[in-house]
Amino acid sequence: MFPQMDITTMDPGTLTLIVAAFCVMLSMHFTVQLLSQHLFYWKNPKEQKAIIIIILMAPLYAIDSFFGLLDIQGSKAFFMILDSVKECYEALVIAKFMALMYSYLNISISKNIVPDEIKGRVIHHSFPVSLFLPHTVRLEHHTLKLLKYWTWQFVVIRPVCSILMIALQLLGLYSNWVSWTFTIILNISVSMALYALVIFYHVFAKELAPHKPLAKFMCIKGIVFFCFWQGVALDVLAAAGVIKSHHFWLDVEHIQEAIQNVLVILEMVVFSVIQQYAYHVAPYSGADAVKMKYDKKNE
Repeated sequence: MFPQMDITTMDPGTLTLIVAAFCVMLSMHFTVQLLSQHLFYWKNPKEQKAIIIIILMAPLYAIDSFFGLLDIQGSKAFFMILDSVKECYEALVIAKFMALMYSYLNISISKNIVPDEIKGRVIHHSFPVSLFLPHTVRLEHHTLKLLKYWTWQFVVIRPVCSILMIALQLLGLYSNWVSWTFTIILNISVSMALYALVIFYHVFAKELAPHKPLAKFMCIKGIVFFCFWQGVALDVLAAAGVIKSHHFWLDVEHIQEAIQNVLVILEMVVFSVIQQYAYHVAPYSGADAVKMKYDKKNE
């Protein structure tokens, strides 16, 4: 006989860990389910490799946040390492998302393949990018290569900054001005990557429509959006005195980290479910083709 657990007698910390562990397993369940479907219908490796990297974002964020809960009294360097893991993976996901969009349009930068029907499209750069580049640019191989580089530069800059930030934190040299310097660099870098995605989507919205690019992108940006803005909200609540510490061994900053990690774990369950729709295996299993054939027959 296994001993029965009475949740009414559990301390809040233990109960939080149990619920968080259950949510992490749910995120992993939905992701592994979708991943196994793609592996079973492995029809387009170039596209599906990118999709697998993207859908693994939700469970990775959940597991990463769970480690933060396990070591709730961790140092600043420890939590910085956890945040860096998520943010470096976010950079890779953004680059892979752009690669997926290129694949949908049969564009290959390495093989110098750009379909004739998309050459010559006009890109209108908006402010402040128009200060450094011509306002109007014709789409060609060089332009597409530039957009690709704009996404991949974040993949390089993000981990480099993370390593430097962690090293400076461990050496006790991570002052406020250093923090602000890294924040500015990273904001410029991620803005360039996201701008490249937005420009590409704006130019090819019609061609990309059958692939549900907006739903796919919102899965990525939604994860980042919630993680960032709820962190800002928690900072405001802590500064206003709403979040308080009632433990001599746990300060407000650690309580903030714990709340943030719990929220992320809960949200990853939602996003892992949404990904079932956005990155469905139907285009590779043949289900979409059967559906289109059925719809045409009943018109």
